[in-house]
Amino acid sequence: MMKNFLDENVVEALVTSGYGDPFSILGMHKEGTDGELVVRTFQPQAQNVYILEYETGNIMAQMERVHNSGLFQYEFPSNWDFFKYRLRIDLWQGESYDTEDAYRFPPVLGEMDLYYMSEGTHLDEYDRLGAHVIKHDNVDGVVFALWAPNAKRVSVVGPFNEWDGRRHMMRPRGSSGIWEIFIPHITQGALYKYELISSDGNILPLKADPIAFYAEKRPSTASVVFDINQYEWKSKGWSKKREKLNALDEPISIYEVHLGSWKRHFEDNSYLSYKEMASDLVNYVKDMGYTHVEMLPVNEHPFDGSWGYQATGLYAPTSRFGNPLEFKELVDAFHSAGIGVIMDWVPGHFPKDSFGLADFDGTALYEHADPRRGEHRDWGTKIYNYDRREVSNFLTSNALFWNKEYQIDGLRVDAVASMLYLDYSRKAGEWIPNKFGGHEDLEAVEFLKKTNELVYANAPGAATFAEESTAWPMVSRPTYMGGLGFGYKWNMGWMHDTLDYMSLDPVYRKYQHNKMTFGMLYAYNENFVLPLSHDEVVHGKCSLLNKMSGDRWQKFANLRAYYGFMYAFPGKKLLFMGGEFAQDREWDYNGSLSWHLLNDPMHRGVQNTVKDLNKLYKDLPAMYQQDYTPDGFEWIDPNNGDESVFSFIRYGKNREDMVVVVSNFTPVPRENFKIGVPKEGKYVEIFNSDAEIYGGSGVVNSVKLETQNDGWNNRPYSLSFRLPPLATVMFILQQ
Repeated sequence: MMKNFLDENVVEALVTSGYGDPFSILGMHKEGTDGELVVRTFQPQAQNVYILEYETGNIMAQMERVHNSGLFQYEFPSNWDFFKYRLRIDLWQGESYDTEDAYRFPPVLGEMDLYYMSEGTHLDEYDRLGAHVIKHDNVDGVVFALWAPNAKRVSVVGPFNEWDGRRHMMRPRGSSGIWEIFIPHITQGALYKYELISSDGNILPLKADPIAFYAEKRPSTASVVFDINQYEWKSKGWSKKREKLNALDEPISIYEVHLGSWKRHFEDNSYLSYKEMASDLVNYVKDMGYTHVEMLPVNEHPFDGSWGYQATGLYAPTSRFGNPLEFKELVDAFHSAGIGVIMDWVPGHFPKDSFGLADFDGTALYEHADPRRGEHRDWGTKIYNYDRREVSNFLTSNALFWNKEYQIDGLRVDAVASMLYLDYSRKAGEWIPNKFGGHEDLEAVEFLKKTNELVYANAPGAATFAEESTAWPMVSRPTYMGGLGFGYKWNMGWMHDTLDYMSLDPVYRKYQHNKMTFGMLYAYNENFVLPLSHDEVVHGKCSLLNKMSGDRWQKFANLRAYYGFMYAFPGKKLLFMGGEFAQDREWDYNGSLSWHLLNDPMHRGVQNTVKDLNKLYKDLPAMYQQDYTPDGFEWIDPNNGDESVFSFIRYGKNREDMVVVVSNFTPVPRENFKIGVPKEGKYVEIFNSDAEIYGGSGVVNSVKLETQNDGWNNRPYSLSFRLPPLATVMFILQQ
């Protein structure tokens, strides 16, 4: 008769999944007053269980069922030492299989790993937490590790154990709050989730892995074991190249794209795959002359209509388009084409889906418990608790993960304003002041500073971009100067002012002339990107084309002229997909762009305009080298409101590199229009948005223009030319 060294209450807790330290009971142990060697296993699916010699597979002993639920035990004499063994399981259906015992394996995580993760300073904690295919004690399998400090018990569940939380209960690692288990024989592709029991004994909804590298395609929500380290990068030495690509004095022209709606299969409206985009999208972006592509969030998300901004899998490229290696192939293809890759990143909030981070271990673990700090009322989401070091490190580690593992060149951080202010979109009484009584979220500020510092320190050449819509100072200044540490900031004010101006009938534009010039009053406060983004073409805001005033011809002319003005204005450039060929309807995330419009010469003309502007922009140092210094810009006449004409000069670092820009925002052509220029000689028109190839009326300057010595606009020379209607023209001095 076997002895039972376990208290009945312990046994009951174990077989009902309520025991928090199963490794202290299951597996092989010395127990009892005589130190008998006990092997114990919980196999609720088994009729019989046998202990096998490890090398030969011979049966050493048949285990005794000590609890009807499936707890088995065998006691060897006290003079036996610990040894390796395997198990044979006889199922009730008559089948049998041999297996390793997950509870015979020692821990995988080292004490220093636990220490640094507890300190919140483990910058690559994704190499430790999550699910990793490894060989442990010379056995193939997967090690699972999870942070859940307030859980009473944590289990890994999946098809491999019939989603039974009693089968693979995890080992708690001291006071770190981390649980782990190595499960032998599991391979890549296995589905899994975590089953947690809260401190009050309630079984929580099954949770996806916060650091899963891959996930089931929605609407399914399980995590998927995946080894992301199998890809061999073709674009060797890319990190060195991107140091120049993202520099302040280099051209940055960004094509913002939503992967799910850029283009779809015509037959069934299904998505293009990452592999298909690695050909179609990459070739298009390259052909259009963009320097960068920016992807709306590619991390896993359950709801298509969130566009990826409500993520449940920050470490997993969405499975909608393929697997992680295929996403790497897409990034690699962009790099091979010389194009930088920026990814939208959302550390400001997360959704309330029950399988996600919300109330993760039965407590407000990732979020603030108080809804005055922990909830975004507008978006119905939770706000991360940046003051908890493990949470801030989870996010910072994620930023570095995309830079390191996927060679992402830039992170555009979404909704920074919502992170900076405790009273963001809140009424009085709906928010809690900081310790100084102010409305700044001090913890979020420190998180952003730290993350920016670490991105720039650990991912050479990578850049961060802030979508920040307030007057918060020095967003794109280094932290040692008191800034937030971003590389660039979206210029939301310029975007709103200029689009408001373009929506006016030309008759009224002279009364709002300053909307186009005001941006120069603060142009050097930040490293600005001029964004015409997805947010401007949804939710009733209409397409860029239909924001323009006038009849059909005038709308197209206005848009071409506006693009010319934008490309010449100081700041890097960003245009959302569809804008480059004047999509005539609002963006719909659930369908393809209207590519058939390119059969229309007017739409094709806008596409040609953007393509040529991208080429000019990259070819002319004056257009980009000095975006962030007053030396790179000079008004010729900012005050010609009566004619709604703007004229200015862009300079390169070499003052001889000079582009003269004139925009006419009335439908009136002006013969012999006169401006002052600083240098004598012959000027050549290099761009005219009214050219017939762009769909314009053809009022161009086809001959070289010679300066006059009569002085104009406080400059020694003047230049007279044909100024077309609703158009932007550019000239360079012939050397």
